[in-house]
Amino acid sequence: MKRVAASGPNEVSAAASAIVAATASSLPGGEQSLQRSRAFAEPLLSGETLDTGENTLAHADAVARILADIGGSEAMQAAVYLVYACQHLNRPQEVIAKAFGEHFAALAVETTKLVQLQRQARQKAAEQQALADAPAARGFTAVLTASQTENVRKMLLAFSRDLRVVMLRLASRLQTLRHHAATRTDPGDALASESLHVFAPLANRLGIWQLKWEMEDLAFRFLEPQTYKDVARLLDEKRIEREAHVDQARQQLQLALLEQGISASVQGRPKHIYSIVKKMRGKGLGFDQVFDIRALRVIVPQVDNCYAVLAWVHAHFTPVPDEFDDYIARPKPNGYQSLHTVVRDAQGRAFEIQIRTQAMHDHAEHGVAAHWAYKEAGAKGYAGVSASSDYDAKIAVLRQLLAWERDLSGSATGLFEDRIYVLTPDAAIVELPQGATPVDFAYTVHTNLGHRCRGARVDGAMVTLNTPLQNGQTVEVTAAKEGGPSRDWLNPELGYLVSHRAKAKVRAWFNALALQETVARGREAVEKLLQREGRTALKLDDLATLMGLDSAQDLFEQVGKDELSLRAIETHLRPAEPQAPPEVATSWVRKPRRQAGGDAGRVLVVGVESLMTQLAKCCKPAPPDDIGGFITRGKGVSVHRSDCSDYQHLCRKAPDRVIEVEWSGQGSAGRDGKPTVYPVDVGIEALDRQGLLRDISDVFAREKMNVIGVQTQTVRDVAWMTFTIEVTDARQVARAMAVVSDVPGVRMVRRK
Repeated sequence: MKRVAASGPNEVSAAASAIVAATASSLPGGEQSLQRSRAFAEPLLSGETLDTGENTLAHADAVARILADIGGSEAMQAAVYLVYACQHLNRPQEVIAKAFGEHFAALAVETTKLVQLQRQARQKAAEQQALADAPAARGFTAVLTASQTENVRKMLLAFSRDLRVVMLRLASRLQTLRHHAATRTDPGDALASESLHVFAPLANRLGIWQLKWEMEDLAFRFLEPQTYKDVARLLDEKRIEREAHVDQARQQLQLALLEQGISASVQGRPKHIYSIVKKMRGKGLGFDQVFDIRALRVIVPQVDNCYAVLAWVHAHFTPVPDEFDDYIARPKPNGYQSLHTVVRDAQGRAFEIQIRTQAMHDHAEHGVAAHWAYKEAGAKGYAGVSASSDYDAKIAVLRQLLAWERDLSGSATGLFEDRIYVLTPDAAIVELPQGATPVDFAYTVHTNLGHRCRGARVDGAMVTLNTPLQNGQTVEVTAAKEGGPSRDWLNPELGYLVSHRAKAKVRAWFNALALQETVARGREAVEKLLQREGRTALKLDDLATLMGLDSAQDLFEQVGKDELSLRAIETHLRPAEPQAPPEVATSWVRKPRRQAGGDAGRVLVVGVESLMTQLAKCCKPAPPDDIGGFITRGKGVSVHRSDCSDYQHLCRKAPDRVIEVEWSGQGSAGRDGKPTVYPVDVGIEALDRQGLLRDISDVFAREKMNVIGVQTQTVRDVAWMTFTIEVTDARQVARAMAVVSDVPGVRMVRRK
């Protein structure tokens, strides 16, 4: 006959043991180190107290016992004493490394750093909480709590690359809660809240559920003492009767399984006050309506056994309608599988029964770690309780941490991304990409601080601005009262910036500076034009409206960029001639028909032959550009590119003088037999340097384009150039512009 195995609620989870063993595997000499480390720490800690009021040595002893209870090695326990001794040593890294080795020194220093950072963060939160308690700050408290939770989560993730640090912090936090409970002191909302919302979920994700349950109940007891007492009283009132009923049902089910030859684990499922309150609030239930206050869990070898047990339960008890869930056939989104049913006994007392296989139980209790920390044995579904390797166990923990972060943030990204967490001088946490520098940090804190950044201190020591930052460092930026970034920061070879956000902010600053200079140049040109035309009384905003623009700023910008010519403004400023346009022009508008025409500048004018034409100098069109014509006074038809701003202004001012034109379909040779060439302007903005003009000219030469004119202007190390080149086809320009954009220092290339 197969024996039915029963296990109590305090049994250490096998997954947790495997994980603890894996995290402790890098600490050598456990048995000797435990006695040595305590003897080393005792004179340093015996007279010291923590900020909770607990004796430091007593706290360390208790943390070591907690680690021992969950399967931690003696080496892990030894590390506890070194962590707390670390704070009382002048050169802890050197001293501990010499006495115990580099492994212990690194663990002690890293854990101490995390403790200090969390303490600073809590102090900052307490200060903000004091402000939040003011009547004018209503509604701020919830935001503050959420922010603090996120900060603590980020810090734990930042240090979770050394999994031993996380284990030590979990055990230490549980002991802190136990101390406050024993001494009847208040830990404060910040500590209790982060215990409930950060540490407990992390313990659950790591499979250390006995820490999770106790931490939840203790934290909830401090956060909502009256609710905790009310539920505890309700549980205690009928505890003996309830336990007797659960034990009776358990024995009855055990005997039935024995008779059917099913090897299984049948146990009463412990109820915790916080989980009861969550269910009552989540479903809007009263205490008497929470069915799983009386609960059993049945773990069987195979899936078929699950349904066999369910059939027996429903045959011998009365099922409660609408209280059955088959999560085996329809697993929850997170992969959870089990049968849930609620039944009543002959006396009408309701209780819940969960039925699952061992593999399902492993996943339910330990999350995704079950898939790495356990190996399934055969098709029966029973999981052997042994980590396949230290590597597998560590991967399990990393997967757990990733899932835990996803639980809290709702994001699937996080732990495996290359990122670090550093602190401001007032303990605010700043998230940065791996390799980020103090300049990246400054821009992340505030754009203006980044612009004015001139120096930095990291953990109190001056560093260069391109120094890569490390996890947990405190960064203080020295800023000028005014000023802007350096162009060197955009040089990737110098390593000043890693963050895409910071790079974008620096580029935006220089673009804004260039725009200011462009606007100033445009304003100067417009004001000189108004003086020549004797129209200085004309308001600039009115002139912009006349040109179809929203503001004088837009007008100056277009003129400064040569997107709007002064000639177009002159045309709008001068009054129209009173005489009617020539009759021939009128006929063109009335009869816009297409017909073959002459070779007038390689332009075919709609409806007219041998008409004098000229290519507009403002936009310099070339085939196959889309073009349009405008009938001028005495100079024939001026041909513009369709996107030319001057042409668009002319179209708005005198639409009756607009005429359709197109490039002639004849060959590319002119009357002399040579290819027809067209002048085209290419505008370039670049960081000025020696040899820049030569390098750009070489590009046009390689593309076999003749440069017939160059205009350059340099302001504050930024060069604006206009190259006038001859081409037979505008498509040549696009190819040349693409090559010019690859010249070092070139920031923008466009056809003017």
